[in-house]
Amino acid sequence: MEVSGKIKWLDETKTYGNNGFRKREVVVTTEEQYPQHILVEFVQDKCDLLNAFNVGQSVKIGINLRGREWVNPQGETKYFNSVQGWRIEALSTSSPQTGNEMPPMPPASSFESAPENDQEVEDDLPF
Repeated sequence: MEVSGKIKWLDETKTYGNNGFRKREVVVTTEEQYPQHILVEFVQDKCDLLNAFNVGQSVKIGINLRGREWVNPQGETKYFNSVQGWRIEALSTSSPQTGNEMPPMPPASSFESAPENDQEVEDDLPF
Protein backbone atom coordinates (compact mmCIF):
# COMPACT_ATOMS: atom_id res chain seq x y z
CA MET A 1 0.00 0.00 0.00
CA GLU A 2 1.05 3.60 -0.48
CA VAL A 3 0.12 7.03 0.79
CA SER A 4 1.08 10.27 -1.00
CA GLY A 5 0.99 13.87 0.11
CA LYS A 6 2.99 16.68 1.67
CA ILE A 7 4.96 16.29 4.87
CA LYS A 8 3.15 18.32 7.53
CA TRP A 9 5.20 17.27 10.56
CA LEU A 10 8.44 15.35 11.02
CA ASP A 11 9.47 14.17 14.47
CA GLU A 12 12.92 13.28 15.76
CA THR A 13 13.99 9.67 16.22
CA LYS A 14 13.10 8.45 19.72
CA THR A 15 14.59 5.45 21.52
CA TYR A 16 12.54 3.31 23.93
CA GLY A 17 13.37 0.59 26.47
CA ASN A 18 16.58 -1.26 27.29
CA ASN A 19 16.75 -2.90 23.86
CA GLY A 20 17.11 0.44 22.06
CA PHE A 21 13.87 0.24 20.05
CA ARG A 22 13.83 3.27 17.71
CA LYS A 23 10.79 5.02 16.23
CA ARG A 24 10.30 8.17 14.14
CA GLU A 25 6.94 9.61 13.13
CA VAL A 26 5.89 11.72 10.16
CA VAL A 27 2.49 13.21 9.31
CA VAL A 28 1.58 13.36 5.63
CA THR A 29 -1.36 15.47 4.43
CA THR A 30 -3.02 13.92 1.40
CA GLU A 31 -3.87 16.14 -1.54
CA GLU A 32 -7.49 15.29 -2.33
CA GLN A 33 -10.91 16.92 -1.99
CA TYR A 34 -10.96 16.14 1.74
CA PRO A 35 -7.29 16.10 2.82
CA GLN A 36 -6.37 13.59 5.52
CA HIS A 37 -3.51 13.91 8.00
CA ILE A 38 -1.96 10.44 8.16
CA LEU A 39 0.52 9.56 10.91
CA VAL A 40 3.13 7.10 9.63
CA GLU A 41 5.74 5.57 11.91
CA PHE A 42 9.14 4.32 10.81
CA VAL A 43 10.90 1.89 13.16
CA GLN A 44 14.45 0.64 13.79
CA ASP A 45 16.77 1.10 10.77
CA LYS A 46 13.91 2.61 8.68
CA CYS A 47 14.03 5.77 10.87
CA ASP A 48 17.09 6.90 8.93
CA LEU A 49 15.10 7.00 5.68
CA LEU A 50 13.47 10.23 6.87
CA ASN A 51 16.77 12.10 7.23
CA ALA A 52 16.65 13.29 3.61
CA PHE A 53 13.16 14.83 3.86
CA ASN A 54 11.72 18.12 5.12
CA VAL A 55 8.36 19.61 6.08
CA GLY A 56 6.45 20.78 2.98
CA GLN A 57 8.00 18.22 0.66
CA SER A 58 5.72 16.03 -1.50
CA VAL A 59 6.35 12.33 -0.91
CA LYS A 60 5.06 8.84 -1.60
CA ILE A 61 5.41 6.37 1.30
CA GLY A 62 5.19 2.59 1.10
CA ILE A 63 3.19 1.45 4.14
CA ASN A 64 2.00 -1.62 5.98
CA LEU A 65 -1.05 -1.64 8.26
CA ARG A 66 -0.34 -3.21 11.65
CA GLY A 67 -2.91 -4.32 14.23
CA ARG A 68 -2.44 -5.37 17.86
CA GLU A 69 -4.64 -6.91 20.49
CA TRP A 70 -4.22 -5.92 24.15
CA VAL A 71 -6.07 -7.12 27.23
CA ASN A 72 -6.19 -4.46 29.96
CA PRO A 73 -5.99 -5.26 33.70
CA GLN A 74 -9.81 -5.34 33.89
CA GLY A 75 -9.86 -8.15 31.30
CA GLU A 76 -11.23 -6.01 28.44
CA THR A 77 -9.75 -6.65 25.03
CA LYS A 78 -8.64 -3.57 23.09
CA TYR A 79 -7.39 -3.30 19.51
CA PHE A 80 -4.88 -0.80 18.13
CA ASN A 81 -3.87 -0.04 14.57
CA SER A 82 -0.76 1.65 13.24
CA VAL A 83 0.54 2.68 9.84
CA GLN A 84 4.16 1.63 9.45
CA GLY A 85 6.38 3.04 6.71
CA TRP A 86 9.07 1.00 5.01
CA ARG A 87 9.93 3.17 1.97
CA ILE A 88 9.73 6.89 1.14
CA GLU A 89 10.45 8.77 -2.06
CA ALA A 90 10.20 12.38 -3.12
CA LEU A 91 7.58 13.34 -5.70
CA SER A 92 8.32 15.97 -8.31
CA THR A 93 6.67 19.31 -7.67
CA SER A 94 5.54 19.81 -11.28
CA SER A 95 2.28 18.24 -12.33
CA PRO A 96 2.42 16.01 -15.40
CA GLN A 97 0.51 17.16 -18.46
CA THR A 98 -2.43 15.00 -19.47
CA GLY A 99 -2.63 16.19 -23.07
CA ASN A 100 -5.90 18.08 -22.45
CA GLU A 101 -4.17 21.18 -21.13
CA MET A 102 -3.32 24.31 -23.06
CA PRO A 103 0.39 24.91 -23.57
CA PRO A 104 1.79 27.92 -21.71
CA MET A 105 1.51 31.30 -23.45
CA PRO A 106 4.73 32.71 -24.92
CA PRO A 107 5.98 35.98 -23.44
CA ALA A 108 4.30 39.14 -24.71
CA SER A 109 7.52 40.26 -26.40
CA SER A 110 7.28 37.37 -28.88
CA PHE A 111 3.96 38.57 -30.36
CA GLU A 112 4.06 40.71 -33.49
CA SER A 113 2.60 44.16 -33.06
CA ALA A 114 -0.70 44.95 -34.79
CA PRO A 115 -0.72 47.30 -37.79
CA GLU A 116 -1.14 50.92 -36.82
CA ASN A 117 -3.80 51.66 -39.40
CA ASP A 118 -7.17 50.03 -40.10
CA GLN A 119 -6.08 48.28 -43.30
CA GLU A 120 -6.84 44.63 -43.68
CA VAL A 121 -3.77 42.47 -43.26
CA GLU A 122 -3.39 39.87 -46.00
CA ASP A 123 -3.17 36.40 -44.60
CA ASP A 124 -0.87 33.95 -46.40
CA LEU A 125 -2.34 30.89 -44.70
CA PRO A 126 -4.08 28.41 -47.04
CA PHE A 127 -7.27 28.20 -44.96
